[in-house]
Amino acid sequence: MDSAHLGRRLAVAFAVAFAILVPTIQALTGWGQSAAEFSADGNGTLRAAGYAFSIWSVIYLGLIIYAAYQFQAQRAEPQLLAAVGWPSVIASLGCGLWIIASAADLDWASVVIILTSATAMILGLIRARRRGLGQTGWPRRLVIWPLGLLAGWLTAASALNILTVLTAEGIITPAMAEGAALAGVAAVVLAGLWAGAAVGVVTYGVAVSWGLLAVAVAESASKTPVAAAALAGAVAVLAFAIVLALRRARPRQT
Repeated sequence: MDSAHLGRRLAVAFAVAFAILVPTIQALTGWGQSAAEFSADGNGTLRAAGYAFSIWSVIYLGLIIYAAYQFQAQRAEPQLLAAVGWPSVIASLGCGLWIIASAADLDWASVVIILTSATAMILGLIRARRRGLGQTGWPRRLVIWPLGLLAGWLTAASALNILTVLTAEGIITPAMAEGAALAGVAAVVLAGLWAGAAVGVVTYGVAVSWGLLAVAVAESASKTPVAAAALAGAVAVLAFAIVLALRRARPRQT
């Protein structure tokens, strides 16, 4: 393993550790406001049910497995790791930096961080797919699937983050809330369908659908049209991801 590959893999391990340790330290020390408190400042436009954030446990576990697997040079695909390595570093560092920004109530910094993280991870997965990397076996299960889940959740969370900040800053008024919420749901659905087709990994659609379903649950009592749109979007994104996965798994006729 040359120094460039080792450096990238160490960077991935550090970034994953950073993503996990920052929220842990913040929770233990009580420094700044929590992510829930940050969201509560502007959740009058669009909310997600609290249970949705339990997906981070699965994301963190997947990132740990991915970070460990990349050191198995004889088993991992070097070209795959090169394609997704640095994008995963950016996305993982962004997860930790977002916690710091939200704790310090840096609204617009949180938007920049989450959009950068989501974009980097999606582009890395697209690059891997276009090069035909990580399409089967353990590389797909231990690299592509965890990173797809991260990218999908960041996609859904980006819309919530943006609407939260716009609401907290008073740019979205109560009179505009339902229309803005519907626009946010539509943006997530469209992004989920487009990026889901581009990255070609079912876990991306699962994460986006999970976020939309949590919105449907949270808004079912106060914003019925928004809840209905989010539920329909969750079904559409998940169904699309499953169809793509089944089509990909179908043996090609020769």
